[in-house]
Amino acid sequence: MQHKLKKIKQDIINELERTNTLDQLEDIYNRYFSRNSGRLTQLSKDIKKVATDQKPVVGRLLNQIKKEAEQMFAQAKQDINRHSGHDANEADFFDPTLPALGPKPGNLHILTKMQYEIEDIFRQLGFIVADGPLLESDWYNFEALNIPADHPARDMQDTFYVAETLKHKNTDAQKKPKLVMRTHTSNVQVRAMEKYGVPIRCIAPGRVYRNEATDARHEHTFYQIEGLMVGENISVANLKSVIDNMIKAILGEKFKTRIRPGFFSFVEPGLEVDMSCSLCRGRGCRVCKHTGWVELMGAGMVHPNVLKAAKVNPDKYSGFAFGFGLERLAMIRYNIDDIRLFHSGDLRFLHQL
Repeated sequence: MQHKLKKIKQDIINELERTNTLDQLEDIYNRYFSRNSGRLTQLSKDIKKVATDQKPVVGRLLNQIKKEAEQMFAQAKQDINRHSGHDANEADFFDPTLPALGPKPGNLHILTKMQYEIEDIFRQLGFIVADGPLLESDWYNFEALNIPADHPARDMQDTFYVAETLKHKNTDAQKKPKLVMRTHTSNVQVRAMEKYGVPIRCIAPGRVYRNEATDARHEHTFYQIEGLMVGENISVANLKSVIDNMIKAILGEKFKTRIRPGFFSFVEPGLEVDMSCSLCRGRGCRVCKHTGWVELMGAGMVHPNVLKAAKVNPDKYSGFAFGFGLERLAMIRYNIDDIRLFHSGDLRFLHQL
């Protein structure tokens, strides 16, 4: 058995010296290592026939020759590849003179790009961009917007309260109001009128929070854009004109809008604004419930109580307000079917837009 093993090793050496191609090398390898008929494989099976006292010696020699044979085949393959111009280690080759790949360029989030675009549209209409705190007092988020503590409208905005309190300048009852993560950017309405006075045209984009059960159309954290215009002789006609201009500038001239009655405690009258369905183009489908219209935003004429909260005379001034979710507009524009994708952090989604 030991003689056979040494002869096989010499045969491998002789055959490899005459090998010039990878096909020849593969044939030789199979001749010795094939599972069924390989010469080394067959000898492994014949060890059981060796005398018991010789089995350890023969086994060690067999394993040694197998290991050396594998190394010889690997070296032969590398030599053949090198001579043919294809280095076996080509994939591992590193050229330090090549320029570095560098980091992949980043880009703005789709919601940020949409917000900037909408801000530019409203600036052209004479609006300023206002801002307000995310952690807001109960006064600016609810009370000043004609939503007292016992108002049922608060049930629709069940949200996240913070235990700490802060000092407030309004009334004694409001010196230590509850703090709340704002449920809408409507909290900027009274703040903007207090800061800039009237007449005023402003929009307030930003993040808002609600205690929502999340699904394909609802999120507990999302972005909203509030619009406010207060001056003398402001009417629903002004509201309709501004919204039409915004929709056509973002989605295209083919989209139409309509208004219908709706309830929001900080406007009177309250209005729902719908737009023609982007999927069926107004013909009717399951998405729009075969009406040809989809709900876009809430709006209306600013309630006199809100003007009074901002120290504005409602007998002299009137105005309109509207608010819509930025994600919903982006979903319509890009045919996105799940609002949760915007805040998933999934780069596969973000790189598409």
